[in-house]
Amino acid sequence: MKIEIIRHSLSHMMATAVQELFPGVKLGIGPAIENGFYYDFDLKKSFTPEDLPIIEKKMKQIIQKDVVFKKKTISKEEAKKLFKDQPYKLELIEELPDQKVSIYESGKFVDLCRGPHIKSSKEIPKGSFKLVKIAGAYWRGSEKRPMLQRIYGLAFASKKELDNFLKLQEESEKRDHRKLGKELDLFSIKEEVGPGLVLWHPKGSILRGIIEDFWRKEHEKRGYQYVYTPHIANLDLWKQSGHTDFYQENMYPAMRIDEVDYQLKPMNCLAHVHIYKDQIRSYRDLPIRYCELGTVYRYEKSGVLHGILRPRGFTQDDSHIFCSPDQISEEVEGVLDFTVFLLSTFGFKKYETDLSVRDPKSKSKYLGDDKVWQKAEKALEYVLKKKKIKYRRVEGEAVFYGPKIDIKLVDAIGRPWQGPTIQVDFNFPEKFDLNFVNRKGRKQRVVMIHRTILGSMERFVGVLIEHYGGALPFWLAPVQIYVIPVGSMHQKYALEIAKELNKEGLRVELKDEAETVSKKIREGEMQKIPYLLVVGDKEIKGKSVRIRERQKGDIGIMKTDKFIKGIKDKIKNKK
Repeated sequence: MKIEIIRHSLSHMMATAVQELFPGVKLGIGPAIENGFYYDFDLKKSFTPEDLPIIEKKMKQIIQKDVVFKKKTISKEEAKKLFKDQPYKLELIEELPDQKVSIYESGKFVDLCRGPHIKSSKEIPKGSFKLVKIAGAYWRGSEKRPMLQRIYGLAFASKKELDNFLKLQEESEKRDHRKLGKELDLFSIKEEVGPGLVLWHPKGSILRGIIEDFWRKEHEKRGYQYVYTPHIANLDLWKQSGHTDFYQENMYPAMRIDEVDYQLKPMNCLAHVHIYKDQIRSYRDLPIRYCELGTVYRYEKSGVLHGILRPRGFTQDDSHIFCSPDQISEEVEGVLDFTVFLLSTFGFKKYETDLSVRDPKSKSKYLGDDKVWQKAEKALEYVLKKKKIKYRRVEGEAVFYGPKIDIKLVDAIGRPWQGPTIQVDFNFPEKFDLNFVNRKGRKQRVVMIHRTILGSMERFVGVLIEHYGGALPFWLAPVQIYVIPVGSMHQKYALEIAKELNKEGLRVELKDEAETVSKKIREGEMQKIPYLLVVGDKEIKGKSVRIRERQKGDIGIMKTDKFIKGIKDKIKNKK
């Protein structure tokens, strides 16, 4: 809690510095946020990156004066007089329900604020903060309101923590999937096509296809049945489910076709519901597990779009399990085991787990009554405890129709990424009258479990790229091997090697361009190709290849058949 108070106090110090440097500036708000703070300003001049060190220097000068923070409570009328030249503060004052207003004084600076704050600026650790970014931000988050300038700062409990975080950021920038996606020619997003809409290039499509093929085979082993469903559906379906009441802001406008309104689907679940409902189901049929790599479309504001990690169109690795109430625990447990298997195969060993439930103060935002929600929450909590999985209970993060288990996978540099979710749903079976015939020959409500393991193909590929810094494991690499002839007289042998490797199902490129060997090697290293095979006179004579392994360099000459056997084992074992 102390660091959050320091961060909040630093936002006031920043506003103080900006006021001194830029007289007449209008003030928005300045809260503490994760890893730091920000403050919003309305200024005719546009801030530039060159302004940040100047503002930061002024902040340090102010902090050195040992500025004391004093809280005062004044009347609304006094506050209006105090902030008469600050229109954004006046708007906030008008909306306050009480007649008394809390303000904080820190030296000459006064702000409308509930606090808390540190006692004085000497509590701010030396060298523990840094101003890092300028961005635009609509006042009160509304596109209809003025655009303000937001200055972000980082702040930690010590200079060492700040330095460590900056190193992590530097490493994150090197691993940025948008940069690597372009360099490795995997995908692109074009304004001409549309923000948040991903174009998969041939190499990216190969990578995605490898993941999808593996995904399907593993689902088939576990009794899932693959289905295909359309990208649009009658709008009435979404009204019946409650999406138009609880999820409208994430959906695109409906389209009118033959006097009927159709909706571009934001989820796959309703189509799976109707496949289940197509027949009378018996307890003998359960559980029924449908799975689909289904493309959905959700309206995301332009400010939150982030490469393929947060697009507007994406393909979910979706599944819906229809089971009897006494099968819930076993099915959820099976999904958790399957999740661990899949993620560990892709190289993720650490996870963070949340049990996401309703906000008890905002029950109107959710579908169904208390009894149904409690039943669903207990079902998920029981399995987590049975599996001895550590978890946090997070209020307000449930979907509108049910609670869920959220699993965040932790990457190679310690960052958590949202991935698998498992939701127990008693509401949709009620809404759509989903039943099965039980052992007594009577109709009984089925239970629906929504689950996704990878999350979406787009986000998962983005996370994979950042996790491995683009150097994907051999079995996933779109191009696994370059074959590089030393000279033109070695091209025939290089072509024979490339064909032999291709026959074994390996993804190979023959680098027979009229360029130097060193240039081809540099290109292979930049493209993060796992193996570069160089062939010349010695290799032809010995029916062998000289191997350069990614990150290891030249590891020597090896018989071609021995090399093939070794790398096929790598693929088989997903190494």
